[in-house]
Amino acid sequence: MTVESDNDVVGLQRAGRVVAEAREAMLAAVAPGVTTAELDAIGRGVLARHGANPAPPTRGFPAATCISVNDEAAHGIPGRRVLADGDLVNVDVSAELDGYWADTGASRGVGTIAPDDARLLTATRLANRDAVAAARAGRPLRHIGRAVERCARRGGFPVLRNLQGHGTGRDLWEPPSVPGVEADADRTVLWEGLVLAIEPFLTTGATWAHEAADGWTLRTPGHRSAQFEHTVIVTRGAPIVLTA
Repeated sequence: MTVESDNDVVGLQRAGRVVAEAREAMLAAVAPGVTTAELDAIGRGVLARHGANPAPPTRGFPAATCISVNDEAAHGIPGRRVLADGDLVNVDVSAELDGYWADTGASRGVGTIAPDDARLLTATRLANRDAVAAARAGRPLRHIGRAVERCARRGGFPVLRNLQGHGTGRDLWEPPSVPGVEADADRTVLWEGLVLAIEPFLTTGATWAHEAADGWTLRTPGHRSAQFEHTVIVTRGAPIVLTA
């Protein structure tokens, strides 16, 4: 989507605030003994209170949000899984409100986590920060992936190559794709008003996520992963972060 009016900005900001509120409510409830279904119910409740429609069910997903644990990189299905001390959990919230879509996600540890997992969370959060800062009108799209890769290398972690961000706004997934690595052949130049969901995925060793038997969950067997995601509006200066 490309923003065409002040009404577009206001609508996107409202949608962004709602998914961010759901994300933060879910993260605040993360603790040993909590089930992923309980976290999903919290997110569903926040969205419902604001009249927002969760995106996953519109794609056939069996829950309101995606919750991924440890070696589940994305699209984990909430259920009876009980979170335990030392787990890494990611919540991903996407929804539509009055015709506008926004998408956000974040990862955190459960209880006391290993030092390497703490470093992974920090590196992924910084990769998202740097990727968002690189999203400026007139700059190449591939510079977003370059920023992610540079930050990941500094932290000593690889980037998942087959999971990437995307355009959003009028629908959940729109062009262009936003890789987490620099795609040298991509000649796309970012333009003012473009709405993007920027979401780097870093792992403790994997560079590729594989689909699980449930047909939804994307896993990195033997390696933990983390993701942070914001929906932004590209401008000539710093982007407008809708899901802060």
